[in-house]
Amino acid sequence: MQAALAGFGLGLSLILAIGAQNAFVLRQGLGRAHVFAVCLTCALSDAVLIAAGVAGFGALTQAVPGLEWGMRLFGAGFLFWYGARSLAAAWRGGEVLRAGTGAPSLRAALLTCIALTWLNPHVYLDTVVLLGAVAAQYEDRLGFALGAMAASFVFFFALGYGARLLSPLLARPGAWRVLDGAIGGMMWLIAVSLLVG
Repeated sequence: MQAALAGFGLGLSLILAIGAQNAFVLRQGLGRAHVFAVCLTCALSDAVLIAAGVAGFGALTQAVPGLEWGMRLFGAGFLFWYGARSLAAAWRGGEVLRAGTGAPSLRAALLTCIALTWLNPHVYLDTVVLLGAVAAQYEDRLGFALGAMAASFVFFFALGYGARLLSPLLARPGAWRVLDGAIGGMMWLIAVSLLVG
């Protein structure tokens, strides 16, 4: 249970960052266009990548001594950078969400969603490398993976279907500053826990 909760927490914190994929899901939700299909595509893609990271990284760490510690250092460094980027965005401010004009076809929406997911190099760092490295610390790697996968499903469906409720809030730059600041702080806390854990 502890591994599943850790996986859920880390998976959720990594996915919270407002990037191109999440902004696309928000816009689809705001326009009520193909929300279920887009959310399912994002969540299933994450599940495949998380499974690959947890399964592959676990086997690799047993075969290569010292790899786990090296990946922890890499993961902590990446999280410090990622957190600094979010904190800088919070400091600058000025982000707002605007709903796009016109809804794409289902095919276009899914192709865009797949491209934003699978062509993003950060998704591999987050799901395959970082989650794989952290999962290696737990005996219950399956529980960790399932927790991280559950976080993706919860997040994407909440984001897609909750977008209409969030639109007045996300239209204000101050809300994005708070969100980016919280994400940055969370990333730094996770980075520290990787180094001392």
